[in-house]
Amino acid sequence: MSRPVVAVVGPTATGKSDLGLELAAALGGEVVNADAMQLYRGMDVGTAKLRPGARRGVPHHQLDVLDVEQDATVAAYQRHARADVAAVLARGARPVVVGGSGLYVRALLDRIEFPPADPVVRAELEQEAVERGPGLLHDELARLDPLAASRVDRANTRRIVRALEVVRITGRPYSATLPEHLYAVPAVQIGLDCDRAVLDQRIEARVARMWREGLVDEVRGLAPRLGRTAARAVGYAEVLQALRGETTEGEARAAVVVGTRRLARRQMSWFGRDPRVHWLDARDPDLAARALRLVAAADDGALADPGQRDRRLGS
Repeated sequence: MSRPVVAVVGPTATGKSDLGLELAAALGGEVVNADAMQLYRGMDVGTAKLRPGARRGVPHHQLDVLDVEQDATVAAYQRHARADVAAVLARGARPVVVGGSGLYVRALLDRIEFPPADPVVRAELEQEAVERGPGLLHDELARLDPLAASRVDRANTRRIVRALEVVRITGRPYSATLPEHLYAVPAVQIGLDCDRAVLDQRIEARVARMWREGLVDEVRGLAPRLGRTAARAVGYAEVLQALRGETTEGEARAAVVVGTRRLARRQMSWFGRDPRVHWLDARDPDLAARALRLVAAADDGALADPGQRDRRLGS
């Protein structure tokens, strides 16, 4: 019986990259990135991407594979990331998937159907979003597919448009295409949780570090080439507004903190719905050892189903 893939998931600023690196080093593994924005070359500071010198010689995959002009797609990521996982396994190494982009993690690990797309329908919906606002489109989605609407934030124009696009093309609810909790790639998922107040402090410290490390200069250099997907990333969108003179740099920095906190809440909600995730406290001084024990139990077939997770830390 083959050993399951290891996946480190959870909200931003909980230390997923560091734990993933520890696990890969201990297990003779290789990291497969599952952060959508870390796919982009040049988006380093704003995505908290581990620099090559900090990777301790551990091979990393699905980093720096797209130009910032390109639009990242979950379907393309699934193909390439699964190919990377298969290649890592063929080398006798252990794939360690690391990232907080929930749909990308699910696309890699789970059975998932990708519904059709129609650029004309999408363009029409995007224009409606501009004219009517995403809130009214979300109301329409709630009428047509209440389950999908409950899983999409009212301010997330991209996901609202995609859901309505599928409904209009297929005549079926978008929620009918959402993945079930069924592995296509067997895995042990380790989630990092953190007290909300502590996480907010970590996020503020991370944003301060990004500013010191040159986020504004990074965005300024990328700005002429940023495509639609990259330009919407938290950190990049806010700095772009400041560079256009729409806000001050101080206002942009505060907005990045707020936007990152919102992102963390969405990630908590997404991964919190998956009953297969085994949750650990990101602040635990024995975090790596505890995670390795979970992996060993999974390898032995002795890891109990986590069932419904305990109440989230700090909630």
